[in-house]
Amino acid sequence: MAHRIEITNREGIRDPLAEKVKRRIERDLGRRVETVRTVEVYVIDASLTKAQLQELARAYSDPITQRYTIDEPIARDFDWVIEVGFLPGVTDNVGRTARETLLQVLRIPLREEEKVYTSRQYLIKGKLDREEARRIATEVLGNPLINRFEIRSKEEWDPKVGIGPIVPKVGGSSGGRVQEISLEVSDEELERISRERLLALSLKEMRAIQRYLRDPEVVASRIKVGLGDRVTDVELEAIAQTWSEHCKHKIFNAFIRYVDEEAGAEERITSLFDTYIRRSTEEIRRRWGERDICLSVFVDNAGVVAFNDRWSLTFKVETHNTPSALDPYGGALTGIVGVNRDPFGTGKGAKLIFNTDVFCFAPPHWEG
Repeated sequence: MAHRIEITNREGIRDPLAEKVKRRIERDLGRRVETVRTVEVYVIDASLTKAQLQELARAYSDPITQRYTIDEPIARDFDWVIEVGFLPGVTDNVGRTARETLLQVLRIPLREEEKVYTSRQYLIKGKLDREEARRIATEVLGNPLINRFEIRSKEEWDPKVGIGPIVPKVGGSSGGRVQEISLEVSDEELERISRERLLALSLKEMRAIQRYLRDPEVVASRIKVGLGDRVTDVELEAIAQTWSEHCKHKIFNAFIRYVDEEAGAEERITSLFDTYIRRSTEEIRRRWGERDICLSVFVDNAGVVAFNDRWSLTFKVETHNTPSALDPYGGALTGIVGVNRDPFGTGKGAKLIFNTDVFCFAPPHWEG
């Protein structure tokens, strides 16, 4: 049986997140609301006693600033309740941590499928209709690509039940399905496969896969493990991901023939990164000799230079082609997370101080 713990701030304690959400609703959607309050929700998909749930709720909450309820709604005095959680299959890091807390506090074993799921309720007081509440949910509070939403008006609200314990497990009765695809086709068909499957693989790359599958030794080794001379859709997706610009940095590492038509000069570059970044850095360091301030370059998660006799400076630059077509915020976030994660994980760990933002654009009127 699943249980639900709800936690909110005590009366008189500020809720900075709620204040921020209220400002965003008014600024981004142009809707005035009276108040916003938040509630942290933990759904425990395991059979626990009332005493165990009490102990767990105390571990999840701050006894000075917060109060909690178990298996009953804490929400009161609102016009709309919007609950935002993760869709089935989306990583719930707070839920994982909450599960670890459960194991440490209660010292009981859990089966693999017994987990903790988290969500957050927003209690909004204001004159809104359902469409406005839906817009607040999907445009301010969450992202429909990764979040699920429960929206209730005060008229629909059952004070004894609330929303109840929702367990976002991945379900489905059918097993996996693998499709085999023949690459013994024309160049036009290879390009169509790449285009329609959103692989972003060039004709040259598709030909390379085709050529690999024509090797008799490769086919023989594939047959031994239950594969054949046709590539599977799973393999194509894996290759496309591995060979993507995002992961492989093909442009940075490509062989480039650069022609300056005005000067009549031609330059052949083997890897922009190796030529203009790595080689330049190594040459400058050689020239500096004993004055070299670089302590770690190209070997750790981020570079390290000597700031003075006591402190070193760690700096990470993310050349990030943001995957933002479907999710601009989430796409940008992958770059933001990377530039913070890498200095934090350099050496024994650096102290993060600030971020910088640089936007680079090609000439807007380029006709080449």
